[in-house]
Amino acid sequence: MQALFKQSILPVTLYLHYKNEPIMTVRNNWTLEEINEIYNRPLLDLVFDAASIHRQNKAYAEVQISSLISIKTGGCKEDCSYCPQAARYQTGVEVEPLMALEKVKERAQVAKANGASRLCMGAAWREVRDNRDFERVLEMVSEVNDMGLEVCCTLGMLTYEQAERLKAAGCFAYNHNIDTSNENYGNIITTRTFEDRLNTLSNVRRAKMSVCCGGIVGLGETDEDRMKMLHTLSTMEQHPDSVPINALVAVKGTPLEDNQRIGIDEMLRMIATARILMPKSVVRLSAGRNEMTIAEQALCFMAGANSIFAGEKLLTTPNPDFDTDMQMFKMLGLTPRKAFKDVPQQATAASIA
Repeated sequence: MQALFKQSILPVTLYLHYKNEPIMTVRNNWTLEEINEIYNRPLLDLVFDAASIHRQNKAYAEVQISSLISIKTGGCKEDCSYCPQAARYQTGVEVEPLMALEKVKERAQVAKANGASRLCMGAAWREVRDNRDFERVLEMVSEVNDMGLEVCCTLGMLTYEQAERLKAAGCFAYNHNIDTSNENYGNIITTRTFEDRLNTLSNVRRAKMSVCCGGIVGLGETDEDRMKMLHTLSTMEQHPDSVPINALVAVKGTPLEDNQRIGIDEMLRMIATARILMPKSVVRLSAGRNEMTIAEQALCFMAGANSIFAGEKLLTTPNPDFDTDMQMFKMLGLTPRKAFKDVPQQATAASIA
């Protein structure tokens, strides 16, 4: 009887209610026990709870469209077990130099014309170095910012001073995923530590850039690892503004090439739990979306996802193209989120520099 009573009142413990309607509250003191209770709820109940919280946002049908381009491909010194750009793996990805500024601007224009409000630029670097290439990246950031797009960069580890320079150039957000739990991290990456990741995130936050940080599902981790990863994110002093949930795309030549594709139920649990734990964050349906049906993606949006990457490639892996996504948006009644939405005292892109 006690167990049944505890289960029956669980939704009340997740969030406050007013006139039988859930109210989003931001907490940074979630316990692993609480997260375990949420994550392991019956799937339909979990999705319902997450959808109820998500609908407290009046713009719950708005989905941010981001475009991710690789401005420096291949040859990375890291040993991330999932990554086709690691130099030590034979994946068929060719090393390419830093992309020319005009090419970046061209890609940004195409993304904006197709409804994207954010352009993320990724470089296969272990860390940012104070050299000519970084100067060129700062120029790219400035030019894309002037186009009215939110600029996001993912360039590896960086110092506080480098983060400040990116911010000054007009960089709106910085992506640096923790990938998995602290306990499982060493099984996936050995060339840098979990603490290195957290230090970079701290530098980004200190520089007053938006933090984009999530992880990958399907690395061979346990459910406990997934919950611990969400615990790390949801107990940060300030939740990440954007939380990408990636499904592993197993690439031939990487150590994880034989890993099986995760099920839609696993993605739904991660997205719904992330939405409940971090109600104000943008939860991004990221890598692996190319293998999902529209119905599966619809369930993810219902569970709280409100951002996608669009465009035919996600760095080096396949991704749905813009036209396909626009057809899906029309079918599901979704609308693209505008750039710089809900950013205090920030009316234009130029004002962030």
